[in-house]
Amino acid sequence: MNLQPIVPFEPIRKTAIPAGAGWVHQVKWDGVRILTYYDGQEVRLFNRRQNERTDNYPELTKINQTAKASSLILDGEVIALDVHGRPSFHEIMKRDSIRNPARVHLLMAAVPIDYMVFDLIYCNGHWVNDRPFSERTELLKQWLPTNERIHIVPNYEDGDVLFEKIKKQHMEGIVSKRLDSTYAINRKSDQWIKIKVTRDLIAVVGGVTYRGAVVNALLLGLYASGGHLVYIGHAGTGKLTGDDWLSITNFVEKLKIERRPFLNQPDRNTNAKWIEPKLTVKVAFQEWTAGHVLRQPSIQAFVHADPKRCTIEEMDE
Repeated sequence: MNLQPIVPFEPIRKTAIPAGAGWVHQVKWDGVRILTYYDGQEVRLFNRRQNERTDNYPELTKINQTAKASSLILDGEVIALDVHGRPSFHEIMKRDSIRNPARVHLLMAAVPIDYMVFDLIYCNGHWVNDRPFSERTELLKQWLPTNERIHIVPNYEDGDVLFEKIKKQHMEGIVSKRLDSTYAINRKSDQWIKIKVTRDLIAVVGGVTYRGAVVNALLLGLYASGGHLVYIGHAGTGKLTGDDWLSITNFVEKLKIERRPFLNQPDRNTNAKWIEPKLTVKVAFQEWTAGHVLRQPSIQAFVHADPKRCTIEEMDE
């Protein structure tokens, strides 16, 4: 392939949605960032870390058969939907994590994918990344061959309205983009801003891990209908300070037990120390997966709550 993979442009995360005529807003799809390279002969796919994913998504390699342009570099998100019709990181990982091409073809029907394209970086033998986003959007509409699997991400003028719709649908968030923004390869910039929808819950702490002599992560659980504590993930980031972690280290000493309190085996169990499930903590997270695991949990604060009322049933409602 004549085109070499690049490191894509990244937005800056903020909490305020920019307003004004100079901005447009797009859905932030909860999938895998994939750049498509078509040099006029072959199509290859790479993720944001420049790892090849061509074999993982063969549905997207037919662009050369219908391409209006002689060459393209596209930027977008490959997504898979859950049973509720929402983009699911858990689902797309079933495809992205496969390394045996034979298994991909087996899963193509079980886990169908869509490619949500939001930018055009190279077209007809010329780099267009220095052109304004508004111009690149028009070029994308002109040259991208869309079909039932390849879509152009629409722009919305009112970011607040879009964010509220995304929030109600329990999707990941939005990305706001300046209409005059260029595509800065291998850079981050507040010309693009991502605003995420964050969910939270109260979880029970059933274990801890250590870095040295200090606790560095909490093993979290929720109670199932049979009264068993089910492990749902671990969290070691968030709003706790160094002093907070020292306090936790001292406090859990009197709660340590020998037997694992979780019904299932935590993924971090080799060096874990089990504690009585008496502590509860508020955790923010991005997704509650079909496998009852939190994605990107972040500790917000310890709270006073009845552990037995922290249940999986409430999450599944």
